[in-house]
Amino acid sequence: MLILLDIDGVMVPAKSWSPPPILEDGFSIFNPKSVIALNAIISKSNADILLTTSHKGRFSIHEWISIFSFRGVKVNGLNKLPDNLHRLSRSQEITKWFNSTDKVDDFVIIDDDKSLNGISVVLKNRVVLTKPLIGLTQSHIQDALLILDTPLELVSKSAPSMISNI
Repeated sequence: MLILLDIDGVMVPAKSWSPPPILEDGFSIFNPKSVIALNAIISKSNADILLTTSHKGRFSIHEWISIFSFRGVKVNGLNKLPDNLHRLSRSQEITKWFNSTDKVDDFVIIDDDKSLNGISVVLKNRVVLTKPLIGLTQSHIQDALLILDTPLELVSKSAPSMISNI
């Protein structure tokens, strides 16, 4: 199982008028409620994290694991999308990942980017969309777990495949 995870607007509330405190490791503090929600999703699903955040290139995998650990997130495994050298939108990055990845059945996309509403129906049915000023909350846990428990074939049968190649 895999959680495609954004950070800003998910783990760190996006408040332009009040930037979040930066901790000694050089990254923003996470919202404690978001940490609790993410830990619940991880512990109940045993999912790994695939970072989709625009910050993904700032730190190595080892540093990201430390960042999550220091903020109380119990990560099983962690990886990140390749650096976005072609300035693709989030939906384009995720679509490209999906099209180039061997059969991935059990994943959820947790993000605040409303442009994901325009992603293919198959992938859109895997999205838990947070509110940028609030982030991941208790109310998102069940949605994420339900998506993780729904095989992609079932989603694909209920929605026409509109995944485009990038």
